[in-house]
Amino acid sequence: MEDSLLWLAAANVAVWAGTGLYLIFMARQQRLLDKRLRQLELLRDE
Repeated sequence: MEDSLLWLAAANVAVWAGTGLYLIFMARQQRLLDKRLRQLELLRDE
């Protein structure tokens, strides 16, 4: 029983770590897209 709980806890940590890394990655991508959009808007307005 304890072994099963250990695996469950390890899986839970892995899922949350993966979710956190994914959110960090998506936030970075969003910042890059925002920056690129601002660049394109400046070029359009020239």
